[in-house]
Amino acid sequence: QVQLVESGGGLVQPGGSLRLSCAASGSIFSINSMNWYRQAPGKQRELVARIGRSGSTRYADFVKGRFTISRDNAKTTVYLQMNSLLPEDTAVYYCNVVVVTTTPMQEGDYWGQGTQVTVSS
Repeated sequence: QVQLVESGGGLVQPGGSLRLSCAASGSIFSINSMNWYRQAPGKQRELVARIGRSGSTRYADFVKGRFTISRDNAKTTVYLQMNSLLPEDTAVYYCNVVVVTTTPMQEGDYWGQGTQVTVSS
């Protein structure tokens, strides 16, 4: 099994910054991608940012230039640096990883528990 532990959410004023972290552990053979999604009340979950196995990144248009996804050298922790936050960024943010597990040797995706980000004055 794979475990994901998220941290870093909270309340911040508009224009402020937050950094989310997500640490993956467990029976991991390889990590194919690490992703951040978010879900605001009454809305569908949407992709915010993705970092692939090669380190390539992809961002949703609504966060380009404001958010940065990165990972640690061990490639098991993913970060989301969020700058210039807007009230519309308020949502529960979820970490998602696509991994190949060791036993059984198969690909699957796993989700973190979610962390609340509230942008308000």
